[in-house]
Amino acid sequence: MVARVVRSPTVLTPIRPVVRYKIPISTLVLVYTPGLAVLLLERADFPGHWQSVTGSQEPGETLAETARRELAEETGIDAALYGGVVDWKMHNDFEIFRQWSHRYAPGTTHNTEHVFGLAVPTEVPVTLAPREHLRFAWLPWREAAARCFSWTNQAAIEALPAHLAVQTRKLA
Repeated sequence: MVARVVRSPTVLTPIRPVVRYKIPISTLVLVYTPGLAVLLLERADFPGHWQSVTGSQEPGETLAETARRELAEETGIDAALYGGVVDWKMHNDFEIFRQWSHRYAPGTTHNTEHVFGLAVPTEVPVTLAPREHLRFAWLPWREAAARCFSWTNQAAIEALPAHLAVQTRKLA
């Protein structure tokens, strides 16, 4: 006698993709040299628009972890090699741009952005994430502020000289 294997029909249930929305909390990382050259990146999804390193917090991350991760992902820069990112204890609330609102849960209209800085000794090499950025530039701080499309980014860069003066006084 030959054994027969009988297979019951498989019922296919449609699998719905899990929609994962961004958390409306982000970091902005201002990378700068002692001579106040500031690193800017041109967005791939918004050509002609320049910004510092930015990115949304992931579940379970601290803000400093978000800043370090985004810096490494977008530029290839390892913050630990330069003393780590510094929380400027500065944050801005802003309305999310309409073209990116689909990335957030329905009804989410504002994001809170926390500013961090990273001092580097010179204009360090940058390796861009091509899906995120087209080009990078090291610019004098005033020129960098003027080039940014985001008012929060402009404000952070404009605060750079005063922030460094306070840091210098603390060290003295």
